[in-house]
Amino acid sequence: MLKPLLLAAALFATPALAQTDPPPFKATKIVLVGDSTTAVNSGWGGAFCATRITSNVACVNLGRGGRSTKTYRSEGSWTLALAEMKGGAFADTYVLIQFGHNDAYGRAERLTDLATEFPANLKRYVEEARAAGAHPVLVTPLSRRQFKDGKLVDDLVPWARAVRAVAAETGTPLVDLNARSAAAAQALGPLKAGDWAEAPPSPALAKAIAGGTTVGVKFYEPPIPGAAPVPMDPPTPAPAAPPVTGRFEPLFDYTHLGPEGAAACSEIIAQGLAEAVPALARNLVP
Repeated sequence: MLKPLLLAAALFATPALAQTDPPPFKATKIVLVGDSTTAVNSGWGGAFCATRITSNVACVNLGRGGRSTKTYRSEGSWTLALAEMKGGAFADTYVLIQFGHNDAYGRAERLTDLATEFPANLKRYVEEARAAGAHPVLVTPLSRRQFKDGKLVDDLVPWARAVRAVAAETGTPLVDLNARSAAAAQALGPLKAGDWAEAPPSPALAKAIAGGTTVGVKFYEPPIPGAAPVPMDPPTPAPAAPPVTGRFEPLFDYTHLGPEGAAACSEIIAQGLAEAVPALARNLVP
């Protein structure tokens, strides 16, 4: 009688076999790096992550408004992006990099020289992404939707050309958002291209734009090297009351994207990415 009791006691005393997790599912991560034209609510990135990938892909949008190739790094956003590239057990991580708007115009601290600093910054991003184990993909800057006499005025062509040159020099896949978005905007025409904005234009502005030339704009001086002065976004009207802190306020301009523009440009990105990186094609929804 003693032996069965001892056997039972031994069985209860034996710890359960250790449970081991299976190997990770073979998934892919896409990290988006760029300015406001990549960021959620003002660019194509939110729509891309939400509608242009399959469930086999994790998508992290780190686009930040007002950043250039210089300030995205100096303010620590690139450090965060590198951590995303290194983190997790993903089979492959791709990082899409799109800059140009704030390198070209705006506050002095974010401007970069088109011939030297801008391409050097892009090359450094490419090198560091690869060192982190990720696959970089360069994206040319989204075209603005400015028109003169019915013809699109694409002031970011020189910056797009620089991105293409860096992609060729470094052997990096390229999505030519600038050329494709410019062609799409030209096909739409001034008024319909305005539907891509965060908010509709005022009735008076819409009437003027319908004439074929974007109006109610200001100029930035000096112009970017190699480009003529061109009209920029309409000045933002003063609000009737102080805005609520932290609240997103959509505005009409010729640069940023609302839902319709984000949907159109995220489709352009997905199509271009499938062509540039065939390995990703089956997990994209063009």
